[in-house]
Amino acid sequence: MKGLILAAGRGTRLRPLTHTRPKPVIRVAGRPILHYGLENLLQAGIEEIGVVVSPETEKDIREALSGYHVRYILQEEPQGLAHAVAVARDFLGQSPFVLYLGDNLFQKGIARFFQAFTPGVSAVIALVRVENPSSFGVAVLEGERIVRLLEKPKEPPSNLAVAGVYVFTPEVLEVIEGLKPSARGEYEITDAIQGLIDRGKRVVGALYGSVFRKRILGRRGWRGLGTTWGGSSSSWPPRSGPGSSSA
Repeated sequence: MKGLILAAGRGTRLRPLTHTRPKPVIRVAGRPILHYGLENLLQAGIEEIGVVVSPETEKDIREALSGYHVRYILQEEPQGLAHAVAVARDFLGQSPFVLYLGDNLFQKGIARFFQAFTPGVSAVIALVRVENPSSFGVAVLEGERIVRLLEKPKEPPSNLAVAGVYVFTPEVLEVIEGLKPSARGEYEITDAIQGLIDRGKRVVGALYGSVFRKRILGRRGWRGLGTTWGGSSSSWPPRSGPGSSSA
């Protein structure tokens, strides 16, 4: 099992916080948010980890992860999450992998998702109940199986939002090869997952907690550097590994 962290975005929606630094290196509880994702992977037993960066974020990401052993993979143009996975194909090879969005916090770790990644399952998708599902990719479940995904629907069929961690077999790479850009000109990971579903592959959802916190910074509605799942980040400052001192 390999890990792939996506850290190529500049986070324009979080400006002015991201005017001078990319979103994954903003500090939460004294540490770059990216540290938490990396350590979640390490705690789950994943040691071979790639980090997708862009020309704009590479320097900051390398500095934030100094002391960690990772492989950096360059995404030259911001063409969507599925495109970021595609540029990492040589690194991923034929290994199953965890895809982790570098601006997300999973307070309780990610090891529990592996329990659902059993033989015959092509993907496990972390889900969380939210109050505003139209702002997210949304899943429709039959039992534990995901039967449909919609990207930011105007009329959401459920309140189950796709969170920022996924477990895939290499089958998803074949689906990504055949993707077309979405209406916003990007290659969407939700389209790749839907492609697995359309091929009859088993895609399951794993519900992560029951609480969605809207804020992790300030008092004026700064939203979770993307999102925060499962609790307040300030109550979760793991202190192991490089860069663990407070700032």
